[in-house]
Amino acid sequence: MRKKSLSFLVVILTFLISCNSKEDKSQYNHIVYRAVNNKDTAILVININDKRFYGRYEILYHKIGKDSGDVRGDIKGDTLRGDFHFISNGGSWKRTPLALLKKENKLYQGKGVIGTYFNLPCFVPDQPIEYDKSEFVFEEVRK
Repeated sequence: MRKKSLSFLVVILTFLISCNSKEDKSQYNHIVYRAVNNKDTAILVININDKRFYGRYEILYHKIGKDSGDVRGDIKGDTLRGDFHFISNGGSWKRTPLALLKKENKLYQGKGVIGTYFNLPCFVPDQPIEYDKSEFVFEEVRK
């Protein structure tokens, strides 16, 4: 029984990955966002469509260092949810969940209780994600 479950999971994951790789990347809009919190600055460069987003995210901590890496995730309504896979201050790779609320042409970064699911960090479903006291509020950078 366990072997059948594992085989089924592998088939489903292969199907999902193959579907995502054939997606037309020209359907994405390229947007650059910037947020400032005291002396820290965050830059979010994403490609976004109606259902998904992916791109680069960098947090520059004043006189300390930076976290730099990739973001990706799904969009449901006015909420972008995914993960941030990054190198922290030039050290090791880390992964954290990411939630952004789109409101009035701004993106509000959410905070929530983080748990793990299949050894990956995620927001705990039973706990709300807080957007009112966002550490970073992103505004689109206009050229």
